Amino acid sequence: MDFTVILKLVALGIVTAFSGMLLKKAGKEEIATVVSIAGLIAAFVILLDMVAQLYATLKSLFEL
Repeated sequence: MDFTVILKLVALGIVTAFSGMLLKKAGKEEIATVVSIAGLIAAFVILLDMVAQLYATLKSLFEL
């Protein structure tokens, strides 16, 4: 696992949380919810890529 992936997830979480707080203070709760969901989906895509790499590594390791 690469350390940069962890940093990407942390940065994504910080940006998403900050954007959500700003939008909620501006009275845009609906848009803040959409931003939060978009951040969650982006994090899942990053994690899904890591799981796919793990699967490929295990597949080649055990020659399945």
